[in-house]
Amino acid sequence: ITSPVAFDILPLKLHPFSQSTPTGLDCVGWKRRISAPVIADGALDKTALTDDVGSEEDLYEDFRSSNHRYGHPGGGGEQLAINELISDGSVVYAEALWDHVTMDDQELGFKAGDVIEVMDATNKEWWWGRILDSEGWFPASFVRLRVNQDEPMEDYPLKVEGGREDDSRRFGMGQTTKDQMRTNVINEIISTERDYIKHLKDICEGYIKQCRKRADMFTEEQLKTIFGNIEDIYRCQKKFVKALEKKFNKDHPHLSEVGSCFLEYQTEFQIYSEYCNNHPNACMELSRLTKVNKYVYFFEACRLLQKMIDISLDGFLLTPVQKICKYPLQLAELLKYTNPQHRDFKDVEAALNAMKNVARLINERKRRLENIDKIAQWQSSIEDWEGEDVLVRSSELIYSGELAKISHPQAKSQQRMFFLFDHQLVCCKKDLLRRDILYYKSRINMDDMEILDVEDGKDKDFNISVKNAFKLHCRDTEEVHLFCAKKPEQKQRWLKAFENERRQVQLDQETGFSITEVQKKQAMLNASKQHHAGKPKAVTRPYYDFLMRQKHPTLPTTLPQQQVFMLAEPKRKPSNFWQNISRLTPFRK
Repeated sequence: ITSPVAFDILPLKLHPFSQSTPTGLDCVGWKRRISAPVIADGALDKTALTDDVGSEEDLYEDFRSSNHRYGHPGGGGEQLAINELISDGSVVYAEALWDHVTMDDQELGFKAGDVIEVMDATNKEWWWGRILDSEGWFPASFVRLRVNQDEPMEDYPLKVEGGREDDSRRFGMGQTTKDQMRTNVINEIISTERDYIKHLKDICEGYIKQCRKRADMFTEEQLKTIFGNIEDIYRCQKKFVKALEKKFNKDHPHLSEVGSCFLEYQTEFQIYSEYCNNHPNACMELSRLTKVNKYVYFFEACRLLQKMIDISLDGFLLTPVQKICKYPLQLAELLKYTNPQHRDFKDVEAALNAMKNVARLINERKRRLENIDKIAQWQSSIEDWEGEDVLVRSSELIYSGELAKISHPQAKSQQRMFFLFDHQLVCCKKDLLRRDILYYKSRINMDDMEILDVEDGKDKDFNISVKNAFKLHCRDTEEVHLFCAKKPEQKQRWLKAFENERRQVQLDQETGFSITEVQKKQAMLNASKQHHAGKPKAVTRPYYDFLMRQKHPTLPTTLPQQQVFMLAEPKRKPSNFWQNISRLTPFRK
């Protein structure tokens, strides 16, 4: 059993005897209701189904005529197996992933690396365990079962010079060396990767392949929505696990050098971003389809034909989201038990940073997709809009503010509001009476422009004296736009913003970030519905405050503090969209 890892989320902690059902929060902020237990990393129950499932037609008819309830709480084969082992008198050991500090005498405190004897795993959230003479409840997500349960436990502490204990050992039911701990982590990485490949294969062959045979039930667009790019992920992971196995030292696993594999595939892992962003759409589409009985029976028949464990399809499709979030945690633990002198140390250290960056990228892309709805709402608030929608070319508001624009031929100065998005600068005019209303005036294509800093004094092109000025010069047409800020610091902020805009565009090109036409159209449609529903055009302060609270949820007081650090990594880059908007007069009541 491995811990449910997610970034930018805070899991719920339940009392061992709580009857409430937790809400599952997926990586990078997606929320869903868990309908059945999901074994992390797709670790499949090794027990085969008892009966021959027969043909697809027979299964489909059997389920159609039965009262089978799709997605019922079931499965949990691994948890059941633990309790069976305990009932048979076997000793089951787990290793602590994090420190668990508690003031409750009913709970068992321990440090990361401690070995705990699991005495009761009946409850999914809380287990009962023992360390030496102490017993108590502890969070199941804080530990991992030992990979090799039969591995002997040393019965004496390792002493070093001066009589102090070696930091490479931890006390639990006994002792375990740093190399042994590294062996366990390596074995788990290899084992879970193999299970994950089996899991992906089952989805691709057990579900997607069967769905494509039923053109009367599924369109290609529906399949793309439900399964995303999971087939691409499957191909990528097959190559990755082969690379891992080449670096795996079967005779001495602790000598394995796997860090380089993660470094080699860090770019390929970015394909998870598309899958993670699509996952909420997949859940909605599945929810819609499973309201119709024939889809319920069909999906269940697919599962049984492939001999997959009793988890609903939405549970299986959650696994890639969990997987990409778990890599940094696995690498952090591997680094912890890797000596600095080990040949793999530097690669593991670099791999940990690389996989954290991958997770950050996924979070950043998720944030960008959330922003397109806000941009669409902003555009719908602008009067007299002309031309293509902002979302056709842009997905991020870089900066905004008021500037004086100087125009040829009379060198006339006009105060305008400017909004700098990636690829374009939008110019708007304030209403003379109602300052909270903006009118669209024009836009500038930033891909064709170069930014020129203008010194205070007389400008030769416009033949006027300027202060805090800069120019946008079009390389193709030689057209020049002159702007003046009220203060020197405002000018510097604009110059910095133009640099950030070019950097953002370049980064999007390098990482392949894009927004689909469907997402753009849906965002504009939603904004149009809200506009016609009579919602206020101005972004009011209470609504802004509400949005800020949603981005920074309050930490539950019952959450063990030691888990917060791991779950909060990597921190989400703060969005500048609403901060920029909130400073503008037109958007204040």
